[in-house]
Amino acid sequence: MNNFSRLDLNLLVTLDTLLAERNVTRAAERLNLSQPSVSVQLAKLRELFDDPLLVPAQRGMRPTARADELREPLREALASLGRAVAPSQPFDPAKATTTWRVAAADYAESAILLPALAGLRAAAPNTRLAVVEAVPTRMARQLEQAEIDLFFHTSVGAPPGLHRRVLFHERYVLAGRAGHPRLKRRPTLAQFCALEHVVVSLSGGGFAGPTDEALAAQGLTRRVALSVPHFLFMMSVLASTDMVAMLPERLARGAPGLRMVEAPLEVPGYEMAMLWHERRHRDPGHRWLREQIARSL
Repeated sequence: MNNFSRLDLNLLVTLDTLLAERNVTRAAERLNLSQPSVSVQLAKLRELFDDPLLVPAQRGMRPTARADELREPLREALASLGRAVAPSQPFDPAKATTTWRVAAADYAESAILLPALAGLRAAAPNTRLAVVEAVPTRMARQLEQAEIDLFFHTSVGAPPGLHRRVLFHERYVLAGRAGHPRLKRRPTLAQFCALEHVVVSLSGGGFAGPTDEALAAQGLTRRVALSVPHFLFMMSVLASTDMVAMLPERLARGAPGLRMVEAPLEVPGYEMAMLWHERRHRDPGHRWLREQIARSL
């Protein structure tokens, strides 16, 4: 056969059945076709392969040497194709051995993954979860190339074209060490601006954020004394100094050694979202993982 573009998949199914039955009538019955239709298809196959394929014998038909060569490769190809187009099997977390890769900053690790971890381990004990560094500039490429399964990020700034599910709306609270003399009650706006503040700068080295934008709208500024790249270090700084920070409430809530109070100004919060690519959207295991995470929050 020298013209693959002329090949009809139905002809290969017919050939596979003919090689199994070695009889046109029985093959027609298995294929639910008429005997003349199968004879026409056999004629096309002989033309395509430039070989008789099946020749008359004392009982039924006998495959030619070329047909014998085709038998196993054809059977394997059709079986592989059948598996490829078969409906996806239901995902069974108890039996799954999947390794999932998700990208999360340390805030998302604490606020999203930590609450979900116990449920994931209980329901799918043989799976593995790899948490990798969240780099927003790589997000779209990593998801498209299946380097990661999920990316946790604010809705603002998420690339277009990705599937997203908003997990919760986060708000900011003022936090400092337990026993901080200025946090026994809600400070005034002037007291708030006079405190030494710590900020997290994910891009590195920044000293301003949403709080500063809210203050600037009122013609005010605050004292930002320290900029750090991670919340984990910030929490340690807050617990051991008199510095304060505007923290996401889910991170501050229940943190040992910290006290949180309402800030004296309204700072807009943000939506935290789970993002994924279309290529994994309908995968049963991926869908289960997304639901499991969302239900845990």
